[in-house]
Amino acid sequence: MAGLATSFGSGAMTNSINEIPNAEVMFVIGSNTTEAHPIIGTKMKQALARGAKLIVADPREIELARDAHIWMRLKPGTDIALINGIMNIIVENGWEDRAFIEERTEGYQELRENLKKFPPEEVSKITGVPVELMAEAARLYTSVERAQIFYTLGITEHVCGTDNVMSLANLAMLTGNIGKESSGVNPLRGQNNVQGACDMGALPNVYPGYQSVTNPEARAKFEEAWGVSLNPNQGFMIPDMFDSAVKKELRAMYIMGEDPVLTDADANHVRKGLKALDFLVVQNIFMSETAELADVILPGASFAEKDGTFTNTERRVQRVNRAIKPIANTKADWEIICELANRMGYPMAYPSPAEIMLEVASLAPQFAGVTYERLGKKGLQWPVPHAEHPGTKFLHQGKFTRGKGVFTVIEHQLPDELPDEEYPFLLTTGRKLQHYNISTRFSAALDEHAPEELAELNPKDARRLGIQDGEKIKVVSRRGEVVTKVWVTKRVPPGVLFMTLHYRESPTNVLTNGAYDKVTKTYEYKVCGVRVEALK
Repeated sequence: MAGLATSFGSGAMTNSINEIPNAEVMFVIGSNTTEAHPIIGTKMKQALARGAKLIVADPREIELARDAHIWMRLKPGTDIALINGIMNIIVENGWEDRAFIEERTEGYQELRENLKKFPPEEVSKITGVPVELMAEAARLYTSVERAQIFYTLGITEHVCGTDNVMSLANLAMLTGNIGKESSGVNPLRGQNNVQGACDMGALPNVYPGYQSVTNPEARAKFEEAWGVSLNPNQGFMIPDMFDSAVKKELRAMYIMGEDPVLTDADANHVRKGLKALDFLVVQNIFMSETAELADVILPGASFAEKDGTFTNTERRVQRVNRAIKPIANTKADWEIICELANRMGYPMAYPSPAEIMLEVASLAPQFAGVTYERLGKKGLQWPVPHAEHPGTKFLHQGKFTRGKGVFTVIEHQLPDELPDEEYPFLLTTGRKLQHYNISTRFSAALDEHAPEELAELNPKDARRLGIQDGEKIKVVSRRGEVVTKVWVTKRVPPGVLFMTLHYRESPTNVLTNGAYDKVTKTYEYKVCGVRVEALK
């Protein structure tokens, strides 16, 4: 979100899911789409069936890599160099969209000058991608009118994640592939209401509608609406919270619908922070690893037990309609929050989620035209600036949200921690199709499909270490160690180990590095050094 907001003025997915089948070229980088976002992966397969071309940049041989016309197997953490190298080829061949650049962007000359430092031969040494593959990707991406970029955590979960995103924004603007159908830069959100949570101000620096807490006018508006005096300072980001908890500068936490003990990097540090708190409240529908540490557990209601809205990855606000009454004396999240506020001396008297949405519409301009009555069965894609507006299928038509799009000079940056003699393997992490984050581990039927972690190890490495497929191994990093079964497979290149985040029995994030992006403080889950040991 931070990268696209800088380049375009808005941090959301620029285009819609149903535009994908009409794309002519899809560039998928840092996204195992068919496993992590299978509905969108299906739309990509529909595009392929209609004759679209597919470019994939990924260290692993994911399913899409096997379907790709061009698969660039880059070294983890070298995305900026790869994108700059592709742009260098585009500029050197005169394939850029000069009219679009002149009319709708700024900062191009500085970008062009910087790209001279990324000739394809040098980029190939950094990334491991052959020059001819980069050249073919550049030619293919610029050869059509409708080319889409898709990315997710493989781009953002790096110490340079925001810069990675701005590099992709540079590529789209360089070629004019933005502000029209079946084009754009499309981040795929990892859960069903990640977009909605951000939209509603579940971030430390903005109120609902991305209105900055440091903006006096925005703050005054919300103070008047809520009848309170608001802190003008930005709050803590996630790594700051755990660091501050360890130092006793943060004394209590209220964690809702999240399991940071399993999902956050350097999990031992996370546990240390949570145990250092004076008071921990966890609100969830499952007894999570984090809930095990809580002083108070507030049992929430599932999606089937409550009314409300989710806002999905394409900015579509959709109704959630209660199918059954909440079970086992649970309550919807909004009801719990209102009851807590009432008992703490700040009255919240919303009669229903519909009334909450009316307040959202009155305070956040991009939702001004959203009401429950208008959402119907298909919902509305924000921005919806007034009651007659039909919603916005794609962003930045005619002009960017910020006016002119801005090119940003981005330099290649090394990961915080690379393999060395003591920890010679590069660990990278992700998700698998059979599980949805960690929640599906509570379903016996779903867990049956993938009951345990299978760390992916290349056959050459397995032979060298005397490890057989299906055996247990120990994986050790500077932060901790886990035991897991191994899958010997060519899906990963030599020297790389891949693991997922789904299994409490093999908690991968005990291993991962707590280093983070300088802007968003997103952890660098995708690169750290580990050692692999056979267990006999």
